[in-house]
Amino acid sequence: MASVDLNADLGEGDACDDALLEIVSSCSVACGGHAGDSDSMAATVRAAMANGVSVGAHPGYPDREGFGRVSGYLSGDALYEALTDQVTAFADIAAQLGAKLAHVKPHGALYNDAIVDAELADVIARVVSELHGEPAFVGMANTQLQVAAERHDLEFIAEAFVDRAYEPDGTLVSRSEPGAVHGELFVITSQALGLAERGIVTARNGEIIEVRADTLCIHGDTPGAAEAARAVRDVLESHGVEIRAHEKSR
Repeated sequence: MASVDLNADLGEGDACDDALLEIVSSCSVACGGHAGDSDSMAATVRAAMANGVSVGAHPGYPDREGFGRVSGYLSGDALYEALTDQVTAFADIAAQLGAKLAHVKPHGALYNDAIVDAELADVIARVVSELHGEPAFVGMANTQLQVAAERHDLEFIAEAFVDRAYEPDGTLVSRSEPGAVHGELFVITSQALGLAERGIVTARNGEIIEVRADTLCIHGDTPGAAEAARAVRDVLESHGVEIRAHEKSR
């Protein structure tokens, strides 16, 4: 039976977190950079544990005003220190509550910047490599994120997006452009099924492209996120795709 992880980015102040945790198999929790604080981290971890959902850290540029979506906000040692503070704070809270830190996934502009910026990707991977428990590194396949993960001998989980439009080169359409975020459930579920079953997606120019998908993301801050997540899970399971968290391979 085919299987895939279904993840959501949580702890960012959205109202649908509890509903999403009844549907997804893993979550990435904002840890104080772009959003979140110790209380929201603890609450999200507790709720995830109650639903049997795997938890990971979701660090970003420390830019709460811009929600971590301003490109090039920080780099070098300053970024290393900011990310280290975020993920260690989350790891400590998770450990206190008895949860395992399964993965780290960068947020927003940091994620997008590091896809093509080897130096940024290396900073993130170095932070992950220094955490206890050897968490996996989540990012888009065939990018600098994967290269950095392999350089630091991290397990890499390739992420694809069910609610975002793709360019023909496999990158995401910029949020500044119309149509970047899918709103129709049929489009979202069709994209999810193509990714989970065949590793393909239709780019915005109509071209069919290959995209590795170990985990499928639904953004928790997208309107109707819980409804979309439920529809995705129902469609995948109706086609014989098992929804479960990524299992460590080493």
